[in-house]
Amino acid sequence: MEPDASIETSCMIRVAVLPIAGISPSLFRDYTSLLLAHHTVSLSSINSFYTEHQKSPFANQPWDTGTLRFKFILGGSPPSPWEDFQSNRKVLAVIGFCHCPSSTDLQQVSQQFGAACKSYSSSLLQRCFGFCPGDSQLEEESHKGSNIVLFPPADPQTQELHLQTMMQDVAASLLMEFEKWVLKAESGGSILKTPLDSQASLNSEEVIKAKKRKLGRLQKTIGDYCLLAGSPVDASAHYSTALDLTRSTSDFFWYAGAKEGSVCALLMDQLGQRDPVIEDEVKWQYNDAILHYKKSFIQDNAQRVSPLSFELEATLKLARFLCRRELAKDVTELLTTAAYGAKSLVDPSDKLVVYVEIARLFGALGYHRKSAFFSRQVAQLYLQQDSKLAAISAMQILAMTTKVYRVESRAYSGKSNGAGQTYFGGGKLHHYSIASLFESQWSTMQMVVLREILLCAVRACDPPAAWSAAARLLRSYYPLITPAGQNGLACALGSAAERLPIGTRCSDPALPFVRFYSHPLHSSQMDIVKRNLSREDWWMGSAPSGPFIYTPFSKGEAAQGNKQEILWVIGEPVQVLVELANPCGFELLVESISLSVHSGNVDAFPVTISLPANSSKVVTLSGIPTKEGPISIPGCIVQCFGVITEHLFKDVDNLIVGASQGLVLSDPFRSCGSASLKNVCVPNISVVSPLPLLVSKIVGGDGSVMLYEGEIRDIWICLANAGTIPVHEANISLSGKHQDSVLLVASETLMSALPLKPGAEITICVTLKAWQIGPMDADAVSSKGAPGRQFKDGNSPVLLIHYAGPLTNYGEPSTESAPPPGRRLIIPLNISVSRGLSFVRARLLSMEIPAHVSENGTQLVKGAGHSTGKTTSLDRQAERFMKIDPYRGSWGLQFLELELSNPTDVVFEIIVSVDMEHHDGKESCSPPSSYICNPKTRIDRDYTARVLIPLEHFKLPVLDGSFLVKDQPMSEKSIKAELNAFIKNLISRIKVKWQSGRSSSGELDIKNAVQTALQASVMDVLLPDPLTFGFRLLKPSLGDWEKTDSVKQVSLPAGSIVAHEMTMMEVLVRNNTMETITINLSITCKDVAGENCMDGGQATVLWEGVLSGISMEIPALQEVGRIFSLFFLVPGDYTMLAAAVISDANKVLRARARTKSTDEPIVCRGPPFHVTVSGTA
Repeated sequence: MEPDASIETSCMIRVAVLPIAGISPSLFRDYTSLLLAHHTVSLSSINSFYTEHQKSPFANQPWDTGTLRFKFILGGSPPSPWEDFQSNRKVLAVIGFCHCPSSTDLQQVSQQFGAACKSYSSSLLQRCFGFCPGDSQLEEESHKGSNIVLFPPADPQTQELHLQTMMQDVAASLLMEFEKWVLKAESGGSILKTPLDSQASLNSEEVIKAKKRKLGRLQKTIGDYCLLAGSPVDASAHYSTALDLTRSTSDFFWYAGAKEGSVCALLMDQLGQRDPVIEDEVKWQYNDAILHYKKSFIQDNAQRVSPLSFELEATLKLARFLCRRELAKDVTELLTTAAYGAKSLVDPSDKLVVYVEIARLFGALGYHRKSAFFSRQVAQLYLQQDSKLAAISAMQILAMTTKVYRVESRAYSGKSNGAGQTYFGGGKLHHYSIASLFESQWSTMQMVVLREILLCAVRACDPPAAWSAAARLLRSYYPLITPAGQNGLACALGSAAERLPIGTRCSDPALPFVRFYSHPLHSSQMDIVKRNLSREDWWMGSAPSGPFIYTPFSKGEAAQGNKQEILWVIGEPVQVLVELANPCGFELLVESISLSVHSGNVDAFPVTISLPANSSKVVTLSGIPTKEGPISIPGCIVQCFGVITEHLFKDVDNLIVGASQGLVLSDPFRSCGSASLKNVCVPNISVVSPLPLLVSKIVGGDGSVMLYEGEIRDIWICLANAGTIPVHEANISLSGKHQDSVLLVASETLMSALPLKPGAEITICVTLKAWQIGPMDADAVSSKGAPGRQFKDGNSPVLLIHYAGPLTNYGEPSTESAPPPGRRLIIPLNISVSRGLSFVRARLLSMEIPAHVSENGTQLVKGAGHSTGKTTSLDRQAERFMKIDPYRGSWGLQFLELELSNPTDVVFEIIVSVDMEHHDGKESCSPPSSYICNPKTRIDRDYTARVLIPLEHFKLPVLDGSFLVKDQPMSEKSIKAELNAFIKNLISRIKVKWQSGRSSSGELDIKNAVQTALQASVMDVLLPDPLTFGFRLLKPSLGDWEKTDSVKQVSLPAGSIVAHEMTMMEVLVRNNTMETITINLSITCKDVAGENCMDGGQATVLWEGVLSGISMEIPALQEVGRIFSLFFLVPGDYTMLAAAVISDANKVLRARARTKSTDEPIVCRGPPFHVTVSGTA
C-alpha cells in the first residue's frame, strides 16, 4: 500500500527525484522546492515541445483543458511488484539534481546519474539538472548529447522560468513515450502478471485462461496510460472494454482495478466538479470494485500475497473522496471497516499505512479523539521495531496526539494556551475554559500517552523529550502514581538532566508547584503616596502603595478600578511571597528559584529551597528594580532536576480552580496541608524613579515607651535620609487613637533642616502624656494576672511624616508627565501605659466644727494644750485651706475626698493644688501665685491614701439670680448643660499631680471621679446660704443697762462666763443676697444632752429680752445685730442656735431653698456655737 492514496492517484506520473554527485541536503531541498511547484503541466503549454511522429492513440486528447500530473518521489523508491497492475506505480521518469560548483567533472556526473537510473527500469525519461555551472562547464562539449541540462547562473525568477520550460519539455517527452508504448502494446502486447498469479508452470488449461485474460488486462493497462497522458475519454473507452473482458474471464482482481480507473477517468472528465449524481456514481462504482477485490481472494495465496491491501486502499480512497462533515457517517463506516480489515494484513508496512490514513481522515472530519487513537496504533507499530529512527518516528506521532489528550507540551502550545501572558493582567477563567484544559476522566489514558512518549524518548536517545515527558507525567498525575513510581520518575528526570548541557531550559515545568501568595507588608518607612500638585496638602486623597485596599491612614474614598496599584522604586529591594508545594513522597531540592520578570526591569535574586515530602512552604523572593515602567511577573524561574523551567502562576490557579470543581485529580497545596487562599488581590505594579527615603529610630531605646497613667515624658526621634534624593518637602501629623497624648512635636526642627540631603540626620523632640486606662483595658490587665505591670496597648498614636523630593530628579530633564510621588513615614509611638495611681472612690464630705462664743467673734475650739497667744505655721497653713467666714458663725467646711491606691512597685508623692483665680486650664511650668498647694502625700507600694480637697474657696460671695433664676424659661437639657459647665469649671481649678523618682512625673485625671461626686451637691458647694448667723459677748456700760442701742464692748478673759451672773450677748444676722430680707428670728440654748434648757419648769437658763418671733429687716449685703442677756443657773457646756423664717421670699430664695410651693415657708438655721459656763468661786 501507498500513503496519500486517492482516486486521482491513478492519473499521476511518478517521477523519482535524486541527488547526484554528493549535493548538500540544503541545496537539494532548495532545488526540489522549485520543482514541486510544477506538479501540474497543462497540455496547452507543451505544444511547442510535442512532435507527433505517427497518429496518436489518444484520439480524444483535451489539448485546451487537459493536464499532466506529476508525483515527485524525493530520493526515489524501490520498484513495486504491482507495476503491471497499476501503471501509476511505475517510476516513469527520473530527474537528478547536481550542484556544478561542487561537481566540476560533468562526465563523471553523467556516469553517476546513469548508474542511478539503472534501478528504475520502467523509466521512460531521464534528466539531470545542473545548477550554477561555471563558464568552462557551459563550454564543455562532453555533456552535450547526454541527459544533463545546465541552468546558467541567474536570478531566482529566471531560474524558475528555466525550470518551467524544462518541465514542459519533460511533459512533452513523456507524452510521446506514452504514445509509443500504447502503439507497441496494441500491435504486439505482452503478458501482464501480478503477484497473485500462480508462479508454477502453466498447464494447458491455465495457458488458455491466461490468453483470454491477456486482452482484458491489456485494455486496462492502455486505459492507465491514457489517464497518465491526460486523456480521460480514451481511458474510459479502454476501461469499458477491459471491464467486459475481465468480467467474462472472471478476472475479478483486474476487473476491480479497471473499475477504479474508470472512476478516476470520470472525475478527470468532470474537471473536479462535484454533484450528488457523480458522488453517488463514484460510491456505487467503488463499492463494486471493493466487492470484486474481495472476490479475488484466493486462500492458497493468503499466506504469500493477498488483495486485501488493494481492498483496503480502495476503501480509503472512497473515504477520502467522501470526507466531509455531511457524509461523516458514511466515512466513519468505511474507516471502521478498513481498521477491522487492517488486523488481517500480513505486511506491517501496509498496516502502518492503513492506520496513518485512518488517523488523517478522522482528523479531517474533526474526530480528533479517533484520530489520536489510530495515531497511537501507528506509534505502537513503530515501537515494535528496535531501532532509533523508529523510536523517533513514534515519538513524533505521539507528540501530535498530546493536544487531543490534553498533555501537550507547552513548547507546542505556548501561544494557544496563553503562555507568556502577564499574570498580573489576567482576568477570570470561565468554567468552560477550565473544562477544556482538564478532564479527570482521561487520567489513565493521559498517563499511558505520556509513558509511551517517555519510552520513545529513551529509545531515541532524546534527553529533552524524555525530561519533558517525565516532568508532565509527574506534575499532572502524581496522585495516581505510587511513591516508588514517583521516585522512578525523579530518577528519570535526573538521568535525562545528566545528558543535557548545564543551563538547559524546558518549556514544561516539573516540581514544585508555585503559586502567588501575597506581597509582604510594606515597611512603615517605605510607603509611597502620589502627589497632587493642585493642593498644598499634596498627600491628601491618595491611597498608599501598600498591598492592602484599605488602610487606617487613608480616606474612605471610592477605589478607581478593580485592582490596587503598587509602586516600586528604582534601586530599592522589593519582595514577593510565593508558596511552594511538594506533594510527592520524596524530598525535593529546588536548586534555584527567582521571579520571572518578562518586562526586564527588575534584577531577580535566586534562592535555594529544600522541600520535605508532602510539604509546602512560603518563600520570599526578592529583587531590585532597575528601570521605570510597568512590571510583568507571570511566574517564577525554577531550576529543579538540573533543568531550568518557568512556572506560571496562572497555570496553578487554573489547577486549583479545576480541583475545586472536580475537574482535576487533586489540589497539590491542599494535599500538603496548606490553607486555601481566597480573594487574593493581585495588584498592578510599576517602577518609578528614585525617591528620598527617611528612616527613623528612637534615641536611647528600642522604640517602645513605658509610662504610668498621666505621666509626661520627652522622647527623641532621629530621622535620617537613607535615599539618594534630598528631602525638599515634609509635613508632620498625627493619626490613630489617643492623639491628645502627644502634647508637643518639634516640627520646626525638621522644617529648618530642609532640604535634608542624602545621608543627613536630624533629631526632633516629642512630648508624650500617658492616657488613662479605661475599664475594658483594666479588665484586660487583671485577666493577665499581672496587675500594675506593663500593659501592651494597641491604640497608641502614630506620627505621620509625609515628605517628597524635588519635582524633577537631578540630571533629568523635566517632563509634563505626573510628578514623582512622595512618601509617608509611619512612626508608631509604642506607648505602653501601666496602671499607676488609681482612684478607689471620690466622695463629698461636710464637717460642722462648733465655734466658741467670745467677745472677739467666732473662734475655733482649741485643744487643751493649744496656746492661743501665738499663731503657728500649722495654723497659717490650715487657714490657706479653710477660709474663715466670720459671719457664718462656725467652721462649717466641705471637702472632696479622693481615695487613691498604688498597685505598682514604686513610691508616689501626691501634690494637690487649687487655683484661686481660674486660668482657663492653661498649664505653666511653675504654679502661679494664685495656686494653693498642700504638703506632699506619700503613697507606698500596695498602699492606699486619702487626699482631702477643701471646697470653701469655691463659694460665690453673693447669692444672686444669675445662676438660679433666668429671665426666660430653660429646658431641662439646657439647665443640665449649664450645671455641667459649672462643675467642669470647678474641676479644672483642682490639680492632682504625682512624682516618682527623679524623672517620672505626671498628673491624675480626676474629672470623672469629681464630676460624679459633685453632681448632686454642686449648688451647696458653689452657692452661699441666704443668711449667716453669729454670736458674740457684750458687757454694758455703767448706768446704761437697758439701753441696747448704745452698747459698749467689754473685753473679758477667756471662759469669763460665770454661772449666776447676767451675761450679755449679741446675735448677728447677715444678708448674703442682693435684696432686703424680712425675717422672724428665734434664739435657742441647748445643754449637752441637746435639750432646750430655757423652757419648762426645769429650765437652767434664764434670759432677758425677746428670744423668739423677733421681726427684723436686713438690707442687702448688710449685717444686723440683736442684743439679749442670759443667766446660767448651772455651770457646763451649752450650745447657742439661731434660726429665722424668711417672709415674702422671692424667686431667688425659693430656688436656693428648692421649695416646690410658693406658700411653703423658708427657714434658715445657723450652725451651733459653743458656750462654756464656769461655776462661782
